[in-house]
Amino acid sequence: MERPVEVPGGGLEGEAGAGVGVRSGGAGGSGDGDFELGPPAETLVLRTDVASASASPTPLHDPDPYSTPPYGEPGPWAPAPPVQHPAATPAQGTAIPTQPPPPLSTPAPADPVPSADIPTQTGATSQSAPTSAAAAAPVGSPALSTPWQNYDPWASPPALSPSLAPAPFQQTGSVVVVPDQPRRRVRGALLIGAVALALVSGSVGGVLGAYLERNGGVGAVELPQAGKEPRGRAPDSVAGIAARALPSVVTLHVSGADESGTGTGFVLDDAGHILTNNHVVEPAGTGGTISVTFNSGDTAKATVVGRDSGYDLAVVKVSGVRGLRPMALGNSDNVQVGDPVVAIGAPFDLAGTVTSGIISAKERPITAGGDSPDGSDVSYVDALQTDAPINPGNSGGPLLDSRARVIGINSAIRSADDGSDSGSGQAGSIGLGFAIPVNQAKRVAEELINTGKATHPVIGVTLDMDYTGDGARVGKQASDGGPAVTAGGPGDKAGIKAGDIITEVDGQRVHSGEELIVKTRAHRPGDRLELTVERGGKELGISLVLGSSDGG
Repeated sequence: MERPVEVPGGGLEGEAGAGVGVRSGGAGGSGDGDFELGPPAETLVLRTDVASASASPTPLHDPDPYSTPPYGEPGPWAPAPPVQHPAATPAQGTAIPTQPPPPLSTPAPADPVPSADIPTQTGATSQSAPTSAAAAAPVGSPALSTPWQNYDPWASPPALSPSLAPAPFQQTGSVVVVPDQPRRRVRGALLIGAVALALVSGSVGGVLGAYLERNGGVGAVELPQAGKEPRGRAPDSVAGIAARALPSVVTLHVSGADESGTGTGFVLDDAGHILTNNHVVEPAGTGGTISVTFNSGDTAKATVVGRDSGYDLAVVKVSGVRGLRPMALGNSDNVQVGDPVVAIGAPFDLAGTVTSGIISAKERPITAGGDSPDGSDVSYVDALQTDAPINPGNSGGPLLDSRARVIGINSAIRSADDGSDSGSGQAGSIGLGFAIPVNQAKRVAEELINTGKATHPVIGVTLDMDYTGDGARVGKQASDGGPAVTAGGPGDKAGIKAGDIITEVDGQRVHSGEELIVKTRAHRPGDRLELTVERGGKELGISLVLGSSDGG
């Protein structure tokens, strides 16, 4: 089988401007396999370098008459040249230039060597062209050697022009690295290294942080803590309400001949008047002492201005005290069930205690006191009910709305210990506290300051408190034996008779004599009431104007 070869090293000599004819076949150059490139050519003459030929040593054997490819006529002193692989082509389609082999020192064979279609590199335009390396060499250029001629691997290549500078042999067929590829590889390696370093650092940091957190660090233990915050709070918050109200709240320490106690009060005006419960100051009597302690810690002596057992209210006064801050008064008629409230007092002598809750109910008829045999100390209150914790010592303290205004005076609790309504019970709060509505307290306080005593609105009848039926029944006679309906009184003028049962007041049902008294005292003297009365199985509507009595 024949193998086409390219004969570098010698120029081609022929007619100027004529094409080059190449024949391929047997030793004589003829056969069925002849082919031509371009017009028929003249005799192919292979030029050699005369000086190089004369200087070459005489081979030890005759040349191969057949010029068997690929080795031609190797010299006895030269090793067989390695197989030259064609250079690889990058993906962009541009051929990579290869280095031409160094010139040989042996003359070219006399017979022309057939050429074949061998890939050549002509700039960056063609990957394969049917041409001869000898034809590609310019006339007059140094002879080029073929790799199968005498080859000296230690010889230095001759100096060539830049266009003929040798390119590296492609021995393994690997792709030649372009100048940008090392830089890209370095960048990729750096990026991978940075990512790996970040992952390792994060893992180590996480493990170290978890260890330090669990084991308290490497030094002294220092616990995390929130920084300082502004001391102000929202005005309608419990803290905001307490901050405004506490300077006006006082603690009363009362001592008398037989007993002593602690209660709470609040400042009414700049003159030094303080409102509290009657049962707080009652132990002082006429010869006891009352000491008032302000929120600032200052103390002062106080005297009783007036008190009323029926409303369980009292006013005391301090003198020579400056910088008093009166408490703002609200309107208990505006209170609705569910409204938030704040209670301030001194439960069990713990001054300045603040609790909070809601209004649980309104117009709760309660009675307190009753220790006196004649019942003169019984208090009747149409109270506000709250679940704000109230305990012994809270009595007389303010019940505040969301704007730090007084809407009630804490007066009584329902105790699980003895079941009494009195604030004197020592059991703790069970969420049932009662306060005197401020509208009623305001009227009574004004009367106590101005006259020393309070007036009570009255109907002018005596009630049968032993009646167990529904409603309030008018008795047969008074406690002193007189008529049950006071002659010329409001009830007598309205037409009420002994034995009548009063079932409603202003459209609200009453179920007992105590409730009728509470509903009556919730009004002022001179107010008009609309009553529903049962008499002989019939209901009657009666309208009357309340009278007044001395509460002393």
